[in-house]
Amino acid sequence: MAGFADVVLRGLILVLTSVVLGGVAWLRFVIRAEPHVKPDAPTALALRAMATAAIAASVAQTAVVLVGLGAVADAHGWPLGEFVRTTFALTAAARVMLAVTVGVLAVVMARRAVSRGVWVALAAAATLLVASSAIVSHAVARVEWRAPLIALDAAHQLGAALWVGGLAHLVIAASAARRARVAGTTFVDVPTTIRRFSTLAFRAMAVIVVAGLALTLVYVRDLGALIGTAYGVMVVSKIALLAPALALAYLNMRAVRRAAGAPGARLFSFVEVELGLGVTILFAAASLTSLPPAVDVAVDRASVAEVAARFVPAAPRLTSPPIDELLGAADPLMARQIERKPVERAWSEYNHHWAGLFVVAMAALAIAQFLGVRAARHWPLVFLGLATFLFVRNDPRAWPLGPAGFWESLTLPDVLQHRLFVLLVVAFGVFEWMVRTGRLAERPWAYVFPLLCAFGGGLLLTHSHAMFNLKQEFLAEVTHAPLGIVGACAGWGRWLELRLAEVGRGPGWIWRGCFAAVGVILLFYREA
Repeated sequence: MAGFADVVLRGLILVLTSVVLGGVAWLRFVIRAEPHVKPDAPTALALRAMATAAIAASVAQTAVVLVGLGAVADAHGWPLGEFVRTTFALTAAARVMLAVTVGVLAVVMARRAVSRGVWVALAAAATLLVASSAIVSHAVARVEWRAPLIALDAAHQLGAALWVGGLAHLVIAASAARRARVAGTTFVDVPTTIRRFSTLAFRAMAVIVVAGLALTLVYVRDLGALIGTAYGVMVVSKIALLAPALALAYLNMRAVRRAAGAPGARLFSFVEVELGLGVTILFAAASLTSLPPAVDVAVDRASVAEVAARFVPAAPRLTSPPIDELLGAADPLMARQIERKPVERAWSEYNHHWAGLFVVAMAALAIAQFLGVRAARHWPLVFLGLATFLFVRNDPRAWPLGPAGFWESLTLPDVLQHRLFVLLVVAFGVFEWMVRTGRLAERPWAYVFPLLCAFGGGLLLTHSHAMFNLKQEFLAEVTHAPLGIVGACAGWGRWLELRLAEVGRGPGWIWRGCFAAVGVILLFYREA
């Protein structure tokens, strides 16, 4: 539980602190706010967003400390004396104070004119808030090249924060500009604003790529480690998500340079998707902090052949092992697993393969509706059948099939994540079916489906099984990375379909194709 909560909270902190630092760059280089002047509407809006993000980041950082403290607690309680002297605790306390400082300064600056010194203090606090994360990164644990690695890590995170945070402020400003245009007023000079941001984003992306490549060479080094370790596969996942984000950024930059007037809705929709992919990348980056660097994994490293074997097509397992056989062979749910038994692997493969059949059926029906078959619009109801199947079979040693109680089992991170996925599946089905059948208005309710797809994809990238063997854990989870990537792409493809109905059927085919790919990957799932 602690590990899962820690990864999610760290991902949230990365997003929130990006909004903070991205806001500083937005104010300085994009809308070019000036000191000693009462803030105008765009400046005040950006400062309020920064204040909200900073205060939320302080709360999330405090939660990370409590999670870490709880993880090291023993029968005598929390070891506060020893804990508060650790680098982790001292850095976390400093980051909480920095976040609160940014929040207070941003609130004050949004209300009245302030001196240049206050603006400098805001920029310094925001920069330290993001860069200080490198102090508790893998770089600090290295014996050689510690200082350069900390600097590289800090640069990588600063670049990511400027890119994702700047995108967040661009989306916020674009939304305000649309409302102002409807009211017959002007919020910002949109063409000029986007051109300035394009330059900022290009430079931030260059820092991300260069620093990321250097860190990968140090922490991964060779192709075997890139493919055969969880850390390496997560790096590949980040690259796979960064590729479409870079493509969108390139299209946006070309559109900005070619536009004679104000950019259209197509550009802003691409920016929204680029932001969504950026947020997913940040959560993937957060999961890297919970994994040992690939270069340090030697004994438990999987070979390329072992990883490839998990993706070799084979006939799906459609017959389940008896539940009594599994309960008799498997270790108790709340006990430490000593060995993953063959019957457990067979059970898991059966679950994944039937889930794949559910998803392939939904994808086929969704394509049929896209091609004009009206009755196929009820395809989201298949989600409810999938949710029931997963709820019953995901964790056979817990209620309703096993002896462990429902609430008791939720203390295990993998069980909790499975239950959360079931809730996501139910939400998928209910909202999308009501939208497809006209029971809910397309706007805003149609956006529930793509957002939940993207959230589910990101959650898959943080998913982990509590296993006895690092290599076996990795091999069991190696298909989660492509599932998470394709799931996120399906969500943002659907988002574009909703936002850009006038551009044709391309986005519709993209998300339906990704949906079908999810089902196919599940059908090929292997643990043995």
